Amino acid sequence: MTVTRSSSANSFAFGLVSSANVAAHFSSRTRTTYGYKRKQFFTTKAEHIFYKELLQVVGNDYFVFAQVHLSTIFDEKVRGQNWRASRAHISLKSVDFVLCDKEYVSPKLAIELDDWSHAHADRRKRDAEVERIFLEAGIPLLRTTDSQGLAEKLRAKLTPQQEF
Repeated sequence: MTVTRSSSANSFAFGLVSSANVAAHFSSRTRTTYGYKRKQFFTTKAEHIFYKELLQVVGNDYFVFAQVHLSTIFDEKVRGQNWRASRAHISLKSVDFVLCDKEYVSPKLAIELDDWSHAHADRRKRDAEVERIFLEAGIPLLRTTDSQGLAEKLRAKLTPQQEF
């Protein structure tokens, strides 16, 4: 006895085999597992020294956070713009320090400690864009190369009700 299959049955059987092959192919592929190790230091030596001095000036009045990404500070969901693109625009940018009030942990001032890397043309372009973003959002940004006269620099940037 000869069994013949219709072309639709053959197509169905071929589809099952093909689907099984595709599934087997993807299930046999392993996901890449990346390795990570702890950084020895969270900040550069200059940032660490600045951080300690910053805490002495404002430590009792503000929380001080280091290495804060702009996507933590700003809401990219602004009416009329592509929020995914606007988030991507800020997601890899950060500032060295952010002062937040102690009651609501609301950002009051950001600080960029400018070292030699800020002299590069691409970095100057990035810095200008970061300044624009902070200005537009109404959060002061202090750019400084050192902690000399830090208390005065902070007072000049903070509004009277925000001062320490």
